[in-house]
Amino acid sequence: MKYEIVIGLEVHCQLATESKIFASDTNKFGSEPNTNISVITLGHPGVLPKLNKKAVEFAIRMGLACGCEINRNNYFDRKNYFYPDLPKGYQVSQDKYPICKGGEVKIRLKDGKGFRERTLELHHIHLEEDAGKSVHDVSDAFTLLDYNRAGTPLVEIVSEPCMRSPEEAGAYLTEIRKIVRYLGICDGNMEEGSMRADLNISIREEGTTQFGTKVEIKNMNSIRNLQHAAEFEYKRQVALIESGGKVIQETRMFDADNGQTYSMRLKETMNDYRYFPEPDLAPLRISDEWINEIRIQMPSLPSELVEKFTKEFGILDEHAVTITDTKEMADYYLEVCKLSQNYKAASNWLTSTIKGYLNENSTEITEFGLKPSQLVEIISLVEENKISNSTAAQKLFPLMLENPTISALKLAESNNLIQESNIDTLQSLINEVLAANEAKVKEYKNGKKGLLGMFVGEVMKKSKGSADPKGTNDLLMAALS
Repeated sequence: MKYEIVIGLEVHCQLATESKIFASDTNKFGSEPNTNISVITLGHPGVLPKLNKKAVEFAIRMGLACGCEINRNNYFDRKNYFYPDLPKGYQVSQDKYPICKGGEVKIRLKDGKGFRERTLELHHIHLEEDAGKSVHDVSDAFTLLDYNRAGTPLVEIVSEPCMRSPEEAGAYLTEIRKIVRYLGICDGNMEEGSMRADLNISIREEGTTQFGTKVEIKNMNSIRNLQHAAEFEYKRQVALIESGGKVIQETRMFDADNGQTYSMRLKETMNDYRYFPEPDLAPLRISDEWINEIRIQMPSLPSELVEKFTKEFGILDEHAVTITDTKEMADYYLEVCKLSQNYKAASNWLTSTIKGYLNENSTEITEFGLKPSQLVEIISLVEENKISNSTAAQKLFPLMLENPTISALKLAESNNLIQESNIDTLQSLINEVLAANEAKVKEYKNGKKGLLGMFVGEVMKKSKGSADPKGTNDLLMAALS
């Protein structure tokens, strides 16, 4: 039998608000344990929560970015379960009335022909509060509790079971991370836990439509681990069924060291959570006017910019995807394109020389030493045929990083990078080269046309690299004919 993998993801994104979702406690990562807490966070008797308006705005932004229907009438619910890191004994969440319904996320997968686009459906997006954090000591003898994270606002983005490969799941999570970063609602830092994913996975025989028994793998903290966990779990479930066993509905964890999942507990059902309306929070009404205000302030999203860069600017798909990987890189490119219409040259610089420099120096475009206007100076010198793109421009690039206050033209002149384009000067050099290589000239005229490159190289040597390669090539062909 052949089996198809069925994947759905629940992605939790901590919202980058200054305070928590129902209390004024500071919402900040990395503080000393149990310093960003209050009686509201700890659920002391008699205290009342108050909803953070900015958290609601961030959830609406995400919904608009994904084409969701924004629910105008919202209610919060208590999700009851007992863990030591949940101080109230319940989590305030949304059950039957999520703030965003439906929607989709478009992903791009690279194949042999370029990029293949797929649209993945969302079920809903809802608001909720995060739990605290259990910290286990090295010997596992003690578990310590840090409630700083308790009450942090979250959006949970729940997909339909629409992914059919670990690669699609990885691309989906990558796109979600890009979107929340573009929107400025979450930093997407999976290592710090501000973005986490629960992986729901089942298998079924190819050609069937009925879903198999779902297994949930909790708290995937990297895209690579998510894909590895999906690959292992697929093989585990296939082996289990083919040996006559049965997949049970359970929650599992992933061990990145050995690449395997292991059972954590049997999966709770909806009834186990005993959802009921949160009595301490009034219903939330969202007006059309507020939604329109938020929509007007929305930035361009990565998928929109890819479309703009490929269709309007005419750059390669792979360049557009690389440039839009971060909002900061896309903003830098847009600034360059305001100053120069040589969009392709700008994309070539960003995706090759500049990207390579950033990777080598483990830095980001926000720390890059050249302003967009300075990159345009280099591009303009090449366009004006004053320097060569292949050699002089690449030599000029590090010089500008070392001397950011000096113009590109002055640096090119002081370092003998200005290209020799004077026809008389070039012709003189060509005549010298041809006179010194009479035998090669005869070979060329007898059909050995590949020697043209040798002649160009000799002229470049004589000019110490300053000869205009294109002008030299044209004049040489004329002289040899």
